[in-house]
Amino acid sequence: MAVGNPPNLNVDLVALGYAVFAGAANIVGAAAVTARTRWSESGLDALLAFSAGFMVSVGLLDLLPHAIEEGGSRAAFVVLLGYLLVHLTQHTLAPHFHFGEEKHAVTQSVGWSALVGLLLHTFIDGVAIASGFAVSSALGVLVFFAILLHKIPEGVAISSIFLAAGATRVRAVTAATALAIATLLGVMFTGLFEPLAEHGLALAAGVTLYVGASNLVPEFQAKPGWRLPVAFFAGCGIYLLARQMLPG
Repeated sequence: MAVGNPPNLNVDLVALGYAVFAGAANIVGAAAVTARTRWSESGLDALLAFSAGFMVSVGLLDLLPHAIEEGGSRAAFVVLLGYLLVHLTQHTLAPHFHFGEEKHAVTQSVGWSALVGLLLHTFIDGVAIASGFAVSSALGVLVFFAILLHKIPEGVAISSIFLAAGATRVRAVTAATALAIATLLGVMFTGLFEPLAEHGLALAAGVTLYVGASNLVPEFQAKPGWRLPVAFFAGCGIYLLARQMLPG
């Protein structure tokens, strides 16, 4: 299988702008928790289910095929590497992590391990946005929305974990801000370092599939009723519709 030419290295300011909005959603989620704002838990579950459908769709229909097309058979190993890295950092080194609000007391080490795991994840979120825009504006926008949808629950998760570990509200928001900064760094490093530019799509595919299928789906699949499965399939359907409507 033919391997695509190495991409030109430069920071895409459009991708960086989208990453700013995505990162801001991390801080919004943290602010909601630290301000003790009430929100609907069922609404958060529906958002997670919808996000899962959208992310699985973008991973399987666009990120993975483009990665294989550009990287050849080597890309499959990078996809697996991205998948395994998220599992290692979020569910092996930080076994307590889950999306949504943490309601039980945890140790400080749990909070810091969750933050380290999410920093890798959010860095690759930035890589995904930059890699998507490197293919086309349409794919970049779709990847951005896939990431944006889970950014608020991500901010809720890390800030509530820090609060449950006894941290101050300022430190909880700071943890979410670190995730936002990591997203920006992912865009910037993709434009400046050839290995990330070359393998960014494959890494993004592995991480996106893990977050959608292995992180988000288990958050709602055991809950009763039809509302959450409908939200999941709606996420898939909306992605397909948006994919057809966007030019390019």
